[in-house]
Amino acid sequence: MTESAVQNQREDLIKTILEDDQSALEEEEILHHLLKQYISKDSITEQDKSLTFAQRAADNLAKFAGSWTFIIAFFVILALWIMANSILLSKPFDIYPFILLNLILSCLASIQAPVIMMSQNRQEQKDRLRGINDYKINLKSEIIIEDIHLKLDSIINNQEDILKRLQQLESNTK
Repeated sequence: MTESAVQNQREDLIKTILEDDQSALEEEEILHHLLKQYISKDSITEQDKSLTFAQRAADNLAKFAGSWTFIIAFFVILALWIMANSILLSKPFDIYPFILLNLILSCLASIQAPVIMMSQNRQEQKDRLRGINDYKINLKSEIIIEDIHLKLDSIINNQEDILKRLQQLESNTK
């Protein structure tokens, strides 16, 4: 691949990163523009600002339902329900096999599962945005590192040329 083709690909990549339709700049101008341009974004905070009430409620419910507080409270309520209907009440409202309790638990599960899935879908969107952001940052870093590498190669070549000239000058003066 020729050097001009590589240069064109580099400019195209930079334009893609910056998502800018401006005319092609010189390589140094493009790199300086790229260095000044911040690519990283706090996509999670940006997305959290635009959440609706229902989405925030789903996230909070998923957060609570996945906590030890919920699990302990759930077992305490179950234990109290069973003890009240088995031992404490002389006329229990939900006798064994606790059909009302089973109905409540089924309703809870049927509501809780889709709400948790909504929260997981939103988390997946956050992860996708984070991945896109990471890709852009990595691409920017790659381009800058490649440019630094090319400049270092150029400096090394220039130093070798200077060294050869110095050696020629020294040999001519002797």
